[in-house]
Order: sequence, then structure tokens, then C-alpha cells
Amino acid sequence: MNVSSNRGPTAGNPFKQALAEGRAQVGLWLSMGDAYSAELCATAGFDWLLIDNEHAPNDVRSTLAQLQVVAAYGGHPVVRALQGEAASIKQLLDIGAQTLLIPMVDTPEQAAAMVAATRYPPEGIRGVGAGVARVSRWNGRPDYVQHANDEACLLVQAETTIALDNLEAICAVEGVDGVFIGPADLAASMGHLGNPGHPEVQAVIEAAIHTIVACGKAAGTLTGDVGLARRFLELGATFVAVGLDVTLLAQAVRQRAADVDLHIGAQSTGGPY
Repeated sequence: MNVSSNRGPTAGNPFKQALAEGRAQVGLWLSMGDAYSAELCATAGFDWLLIDNEHAPNDVRSTLAQLQVVAAYGGHPVVRALQGEAASIKQLLDIGAQTLLIPMVDTPEQAAAMVAATRYPPEGIRGVGAGVARVSRWNGRPDYVQHANDEACLLVQAETTIALDNLEAICAVEGVDGVFIGPADLAASMGHLGNPGHPEVQAVIEAAIHTIVACGKAAGTLTGDVGLARRFLELGATFVAVGLDVTLLAQAVRQRAADVDLHIGAQSTGGPY
């Protein structure tokens, strides 16, 4: 029996490579916190799937379960951390998350700290424990630590007016692969709470995409409006999520209830996506 040590959760990072080459990657947000629904969504063929630890009811084990089921289908899992904290980032990397999205990065200093958290010394401060973790296939891939820094993909979220003021400086941080514009928090920061579709917010998002692309980094964002997603891709964004699993399910079940006249109505989800 031949079991190759060159395959597994960390043999290269095709998503990072695609962003570096400017190839558009279309994704879906996974917010149910459940491996079964994550696997179902993985069958749809999206380029990437966001496993959310910030707002969804996930922990390390539920994130691990979703990484395991998504791996069979080809879509690249991107894991959003709860916060930019080195110890939790280390855990996510050790369970096999190659690409991380870090929320609320407002300054280049914060961005640099996140780079350090995702890298082994001497480039960073990540603790070395891969030999007992899924990421190295429990030492089935003994060269993992030699390649880990190159395979890690770091995406940071710019989602406040402070972050946008510092956008060029954040983009200039070596080791930041992409910057994601968080529309909901940005709208709140601009005084348009709950309304990321406001023209002022959309104008700022478009300007931010131009800045990120001009700085040579990958730009990303999230929208449930397919036409708007196409617009962002035309502007040069390379990783765009086009919806959330919970929103799509809510819309579908409410519409079905309305279709059979259950007196519920095809209600709006009431949210920004």
C-alpha cells in the first residue's frame, strides 16, 4: 500500500496561487456551523467556502469537521477567525486551515502582527506543533514545516473608516495576500448601520477595491446581489462571496411557504446580504 506523504490538507495552496495570478475566485459564506450543510454547499462548485468563526456558532471542532467534509469537493476552505489572536490562529492552522480571514484589522501594525501569527520563526511567532496535528497529516508529511510559511494565505478585513484611511499602508505589509472589505461593519462605521447598499458605502467599497488592486494585493468582499458581485469582479476584485448559506435557506423556505399560501409571505431576511 502506497500512501503519498505529499498529499493532504497542506500540499500547496491553489487559492493563494489563484489570487497571486489574478484569477477570480467566487465563494459562498458558510454560517450554519454544521458539517452536513457545509458538505451540501461544497457540492455546488464554488471556488471557495468561508467557514465563519466570528459570527457563526463555530468552535475548533466544528471548524475541523467542516474542513474535513469540504476537502472532498475541490472548493477551497477559507476560515475566518473569531479575532486576530495568535493562539487561536495557531489552532486553526494546526487543524488544516491554509487560508485565514482576520476580522477588524485597522492598522498596518495589526496586519503585521497577523502575518507573524501565521508564520513559523524566524519570519513569525507561530508555535511548532504540527507533528501532532492534522495539518502535517500527523507527521505523514514531514516537510510541512519547511513549506508552511509559503503555503499560508493571509486575508485581512478592512471594515472601518480607520482601516480605509490606512488601506495603502495595510496593503504594503509583506505577507498580507489580500484585503477583504467588510460591507456591513463598514456601513456601520460610516453611519449607515444595516445599509451597506447605501450609495456612499458602495462608492467607498469601489474606491477601496481600486486602491487594493493598485497596491498589487487581492481585493475581496461579500454581497448577496449577483449583479453587484459581477460589478466588483469587473473592478478587479478577485475573491468575492456571492451569498450566505443561512440567507439562501431562509429565502427558499419562506418562498415555499408563500407558494403554498401558508399566510407567511416571502419575507425579506431583513439583513444586508
